[in-house]
Amino acid sequence: MITAEQIQQWIQAGLPGCEAIVEGDDGTHFNAIIVSDSFRGKSLLQQQRMVYSALGARMANGEIHALALKTYTPDEWAGLRKS
Repeated sequence: MITAEQIQQWIQAGLPGCEAIVEGDDGTHFNAIIVSDSFRGKSLLQQQRMVYSALGARMANGEIHALALKTYTPDEWAGLRKS
């Protein structure tokens, strides 16, 4: 069974320098917040594709059944944390 910690590690390995916060404990449904400078200037769809790419075949083969993503640049994340 896949854990939130594994997903976090895979995302951070695939997007060096990012901060990933992954939650979920049923082994199939997860929520993730990813903060990365590499998202700067990219559309939301491009950002999500970057995360899915970091997870590779694990998404395509159903190993990770559901992953809700929220992606932010460091500036966006800092602004949210201040509010």
